Amino acid sequence: MKIILALDGSDFSKAAVEQLNRITLPPSTEICIINVYEFPTALGPELMATGGSLNNYYEEFISGAQKLGEKIVSEASDNLKNLNKTLTITTSVVSGLPKNAILEKAEDWDADLIVVGSQGQGALSRLLLGSVSQYLATHAKCSVMIARDKNNS
Repeated sequence: MKIILALDGSDFSKAAVEQLNRITLPPSTEICIINVYEFPTALGPELMATGGSLNNYYEEFISGAQKLGEKIVSEASDNLKNLNKTLTITTSVVSGLPKNAILEKAEDWDADLIVVGSQGQGALSRLLLGSVSQYLATHAKCSVMIARDKNNS
């Protein structure tokens, strides 16, 4: 079984890890934990040609987002491995629109299941672009498990 676990560090993504830990998985299960960060909309590639302090801000943003993403996926990997040592776990931190990047990874990797929290941290993006979990549920070619955080519903 191949599972994509998409996390953003929110309480809802932590609930996704907890729910995945409660499932009895076949010994050959592979899990790809993915974190997708979005660039601030003011920092499009066309602005990067200007260089200077804006370029420094851009680089700092990417570095910070990458480090935070690595921390999120690493903690989830440790959490899952502690309860099931037979799992094969890979991690990935990428930039882009979360719903597109997650769906693309699931299709490229031929995933059987996508596990995602019911809500993420991007309230403005959700308002403008729609819910990532809702998009995945309606567009993914595989099954999607949407985890809820009972304390923050």
